[in-house]
Parts: sequence; structure tokens; C-alpha cells
Amino acid sequence: MVLAPDEVIVADDYHTAGEPFRIVDLGPMEGATVLDRRSWAMANLDDHRRFLVHEPRGHADMYGGMVVPADDPDGDLGVVFFHKDGFSTACGHGTIAMTTWAIDTGRIAAPTDGEVAVVVDVPSGRLHTVARMVAGRVASVRFTNVEAFVTARGLAVETSLGPVSAHVSFGGAFYASVAVDDLAVSCRPDDVDRLISLGREVKAALADHPSVAHPTDDRLSGLYGTILHEDVTGHPLHQRNVTIFADGQVDRSPCGSGTCARLALLHDDGTVGVGDPFRNEGVAGGVFEARVEEVTSTGVVPSVEGSAHRHATTTFTLDPHDEVGLGFLFR
Repeated sequence: MVLAPDEVIVADDYHTAGEPFRIVDLGPMEGATVLDRRSWAMANLDDHRRFLVHEPRGHADMYGGMVVPADDPDGDLGVVFFHKDGFSTACGHGTIAMTTWAIDTGRIAAPTDGEVAVVVDVPSGRLHTVARMVAGRVASVRFTNVEAFVTARGLAVETSLGPVSAHVSFGGAFYASVAVDDLAVSCRPDDVDRLISLGREVKAALADHPSVAHPTDDRLSGLYGTILHEDVTGHPLHQRNVTIFADGQVDRSPCGSGTCARLALLHDDGTVGVGDPFRNEGVAGGVFEARVEEVTSTGVVPSVEGSAHRHATTTFTLDPHDEVGLGFLFR
């Protein structure tokens, strides 16, 4: 049982560009780093994940983060990300929400106007964020991600919509990018069901491809999702995307770590240079503003800016007589 009759879990619910992020503090976890604590959570807190994600408390596209300490005194906080299928290595929209939450709750002191730096440790590494304050509120957050890099180009995949060419890159997690401009779908709400099917097909085809093996830490390996993207008004620096991750989960936002993976590809093919703005639009209409901050010997260091908003604080309980128990999912 996750909770005794007299126990509760209090969660702050945010959304970043429409994508949910449920923030909880479940107490101490074993491990010296956030990546270690993720491994411990996978072994010990999976029932809590199910309880917080599954219906009737959540839904198949729910996302969240467990608050943990930073890796060392130079960090401000850490977060273990979770979703309907498990625990992820990176989450850009969640990082934006966590930074906003830390300021909203007074964990991080911030000026009424101006900028404040917040260091957030996530499983894939240390992220330096800057929150922009306007009249006492967090107007936006820009995070500088871990190095993003390309691992494969032009992988042919047969799908129900015809053959596609996929490019694999890492932005904190591995993604396969597929342009849909010439396919019979668009990155809009009406086509979401078909985009889910397409994303699943691409992921299934490339799940064991050598390009999704992380070069230094196998805990970061694996194809996390498929980014289906299209140009907007014909401009290569303004794109719209739908990221299908885990097992058919739809990112409502433009996907922060996915945007970083896209920047690695766009820089690799010469479309963007250092400091060039990249406007990435999500299926719910939200926009992330991104850019390459610097070039490394093997990739790029990207940054992404977006806004998060709190919409609920909920106290969860579990009735021991509730036959639903940890919940259920229909997808």
C-alpha cells in the first residue's frame, strides 16, 4: 500500500505550455546523485508513481517530478522525473516548472524584478537556469542544458504513412526526429491519434539501434521518444512539433529536452549558428524560444526558455476500501 489511512501526499500541479507537471516531495531517497536516486526510485517508488499518474488522480499523459536534494552544495535542488511508463532522464518543461515552483514557494529568494539564477540537478546532469521576474512573478525561465549531440542521420523506417527518414540526437534523452511536411499528417490536435501511431512505429523500429546508446553512462541510453516536426510559414527557424514519448504519451508543450535534441540537428546541418533564435511550437500552441549557446567538440550546448503556471495544489489520500487502488489507464 502506498498510503496508510492517515497519510497524505500534497502535490503542486503546474503546466508548462500546456504540458502537466505534478511536483511532490516524498522524503529521502538513497543515492549520492539525482541519477542514483532515480535508480532507487525505480526500485522503490514505482507504486507512488502509479498512484500519482494513473486515473482517477491523473491520466495517460500525466508527468511529474519528485523533489530531491542537489548533487552537492553548489546546486539548489534536484528532481527525479516520472510519467505513466516510468522515470525519465530529462525533462525540459519540468525543469522550467521546478524552477518556477522553487521561487513561488520561497525555496529560492528572488527580486521583484530582474533575474535570479537557480541550479537544478536532473538525472542527465546539472542545469543552470535563469528565472526572469516581472512584478514579483516568474515571467519565464531559461535553462541551459547538458550537451546535445547527433548520433545518426537518415535512418530509413517503414511506417503506415509510408517510408520516413529519421535522425537521432541526444538532448538529455535520445529522440528520433522525423519531418512530416510531406506526409498526410500535420502537427495539430486533429491529427494527434495518427501522430501517436507514427511515433510508436518509429520508436519500435529504432528502439535497439546503436545510435541510442549513451557514450559514457548506459543509464541514459534508450530511445525516449519520436519528434514529429514541420516548418511553419516555410521558415526553418520556426517549427511546430509533436513529441511522442514513452509508450504513446503526447507532450503538449514543444518539449524542452526534445527542442535541445532538435537544435543539435539544426546546428549539425548548418541551419542555425550560435545565438540564432529557434522558435519551437507545441501542439497546444505554446512556444519555446531556444538557441545554441556554444559549440563543443562533439555537439552543442543549448538553452530553452518557456513559462510555467501553477493551477492546483492537491492533497491525495488512499481509502483502504477503494477497489480502484493505485488506479488504472486506458491507454
